[in-house]
Amino acid sequence: MKLPPARATTLIAAATVASYFILAITGLSQTADFIGGFIPARLGGIELDGALPVWITPLSATLLHAGIVHLGFNLLILVYCGRATEAAVGTFGTLLLYLIGAYAAALAQYLASPLDMSPMVGASGAISALFGAYALLFGRPRDSNMPPRVAYALNVVWLAVAWVGIQLLIGFAMPGAGFTVAIWAHIGGFLAGLLLARPLLLLRYRGA
Repeated sequence: MKLPPARATTLIAAATVASYFILAITGLSQTADFIGGFIPARLGGIELDGALPVWITPLSATLLHAGIVHLGFNLLILVYCGRATEAAVGTFGTLLLYLIGAYAAALAQYLASPLDMSPMVGASGAISALFGAYALLFGRPRDSNMPPRVAYALNVVWLAVAWVGIQLLIGFAMPGAGFTVAIWAHIGGFLAGLLLARPLLLLRYRGA
């Protein structure tokens, strides 16, 4: 099936790629991490000279990446899930999902480590929201003889439990590989996607 033009997904991808290469070429990538990355401890009142206001950093952090592999993997998931999700919820719904996913990811990471001074960078938390919506909208639900609303709720719970389990396994495995992953940001974004998928779908088609 041919998908319609994915304007929001294309815009997000283009902005992310442009930001990465501009910072890489100018040699400002590491500096930008502290200027625009989300630092949980800043919500407790800690300030950094020259940093963006903390309220904007969950969004600015999505434009920063730790390397080309980090960027490439996020773009792969963004394009694959974003195009299909945008076909369902529309351009506005996709942008809103991405925006809320970025803030839900930052909130989850803050709740998990409120004193952390390490900048969280990358779009994976926001993209996890798109992935959560994609999994719910296009995934095959488990066979059930229950009423549709109950079956839907159980499917949401099943997807949430499965994603949390996967992220916890990643969290245990990655430190041994020499780097860390913001698993709670992934969890926060994914849960936001699960919760927003149906309302955004209904919003789009009720307004049609």
